[in-house]
Amino acid sequence: MSFKIFRVTQVILLALIIITCTTWFTSCQKDEDDFNTLAGWMTGSFSSEQQAAADTNFLDIRLQMVRIWTERSDGCWLYVEQAAAGSLDRPYRQRVYHVHPRDDDTFVSEVYTIADPLRFAGAWQDAAPLATLTPDSLEIRQGCEVILTRQPDGSFAGSTVADKCGSSLRGAAYATSEVQVFADRLVSWDRGYDAAGKQVWGATAGGYIFLRQNIAGIRDRS
Repeated sequence: MSFKIFRVTQVILLALIIITCTTWFTSCQKDEDDFNTLAGWMTGSFSSEQQAAADTNFLDIRLQMVRIWTERSDGCWLYVEQAAAGSLDRPYRQRVYHVHPRDDDTFVSEVYTIADPLRFAGAWQDAAPLATLTPDSLEIRQGCEVILTRQPDGSFAGSTVADKCGSSLRGAAYATSEVQVFADRLVSWDRGYDAAGKQVWGATAGGYIFLRQNIAGIRDRS
C-alpha cells in the first residue's frame, strides 16, 4: 500500500512540475512575442501629414525610428529623429530610445540624448545608423522613460510618471509624454508644464497621430 501511495505521489508531483513548466514557458513566450511586436511597431517611417491637413492645430511632422546596435542583447535600441516636413535636414528632436521588458506585464522605453546631435541628422537612412556611438556616450533623461503595457485591443499604451521628467523648455518645469503604439500608427502627446502645473508648450487638442509610411527605397529595418 505504501508503495502505491509513493507512486501516486510521484505521478502528482510530476504532473504539477509539467503544468508549472508549461505555464512558465507559455508566459515567457507571450512576453517575448509582445516585446518583439512592440519593437517592430515602433520601427519605421511615420508622418502626421494627414492629421495636419485635417486640423490646423497640428503641424506636418515626419518621424523616423530605426534599429541601431542590433548585435546587442539587452533589448531594442532605436535612433529617433523628428523634423518638420519643410525642414527635414534640420530635425528638432534627435534621441535614442532603449526599449526593454521591465517585468512580466510592462515594457519601458528609456530616453537618451546625443551630444551635438545635428551631426547625425539624416542618419536614419544609413545602413548602420549611429555605428560610431555606444550607449555610454549618451546621456539618459532621468524620469522621462515611458512605461508601456499591452491593451485589450492589442495595442500598447503608456506614459511618463507624473512630474518626474524635468524640462526647462519655454519656461517648463517638467514634461509629460503619453504614447499609443499600433501596427499602423503611433500617437504621441508631449506637453510641458510650469511649476504651477500650467501647460506652456505642446499640443492642447490631443496627441499627434503619426501614420506609418511605405517609402520606396528605404530599407526595412523592422
